[in-house]
Order: sequence, then structure tokens, then C-alpha cells
Amino acid sequence: MALRNIVEKGDKVLNTHCRPVTKFDAKLHTLLDDMGETLRRADGVGLAAPQVGILRRAVLVLETNVPEGEEEYVIELINPEIVEQSGSQTGPEGCLSLPGIYGWVERPDRVKVRAQDRNGKWFEVEGVGLTARAFCHELNHLDGVLFDSLADHIMDDEELDAYYHRNAEPEEEEA
Repeated sequence: MALRNIVEKGDKVLNTHCRPVTKFDAKLHTLLDDMGETLRRADGVGLAAPQVGILRRAVLVLETNVPEGEEEYVIELINPEIVEQSGSQTGPEGCLSLPGIYGWVERPDRVKVRAQDRNGKWFEVEGVGLTARAFCHELNHLDGVLFDSLADHIMDDEELDAYYHRNAEPEEEEA
């Protein structure tokens, strides 16, 4: 596995519609493995192929809704499409390709995605909360759409700090 460079806003690849994946081969597997390593190192919750300069319909999303004591895991989605969505959530959103920028974005609270795995087999997966947000965000990348164009408001540092301070989990008191 190798780290890939994350493309940042201003590079035209981020505003380009991606082509479907048609070959499920070693080259695709290497791309997915490299994207997984890049995502882990960047400490993100999602990464789309155009963010590493590849104009193919492939994304990775970190599933964070796991039972306590279980590890979060990466969901690989090839040629994904949203087939169902419901509910609504609004909150701050950022992007590895727009470092330091956060905006207030409305997304569905539940999303079902139909996609192929790295071997071409079709499957469906549901996401709620942050995972649903990440599915929508990453699939937007495949159509050349960045979250800042969907944001109701770009947040400054003070607003972002205040939001996270209000929504922080209370710390346990030491005995």
C-alpha cells in the first residue's frame, strides 16, 4: 500500500464527473488499498477517487456506527448510487480536499446505497447519521460537487469551536 496525495480545491479534477469502473482488477485493488491507507493517515471519514486524482466512481467511507468495543471499518463502494434516503440532519461538514474549511450542510439522516465491491459483486448498504452524511458527501465528489457549494453557511473557527463545545460528550469525573 502507498499513500496518495490528496488533491485540494482549485484542481479541476475535483469538479469533473467521474467515469464508471469497468475493470475489477489488480489495478483497482491497488487503488482501493492505497485510498484506504491515505484515508487512515488523513484521519478522515471518507475519500473519493477524484480526491487522489483518479476520475473513477470509487469511494471509501468509514462506518463509525459500531457497537462499543468493536472497530470502525471501511466500506468500499464502486459505481455507487443512492437508492433510498429519509430524514434530515444539518451540521458542520468538512473535507480532506478543503482543509480547514467547514460549512453548515443539510443531508439525509438515513441513506441506502447500491454499489459494487472490489470484485464487481453488487450489494446494498445502509448508513445513518455520520455514515449517511459521508455517503452523500463522497458520492457528490463523483459528480464534481464539493460540499462548500451546498453549504448554507461557511463557519469561522469560533463558530466551529462553539458547536463542538456545545456537543461535546461530558468527561467522566475521576474518583
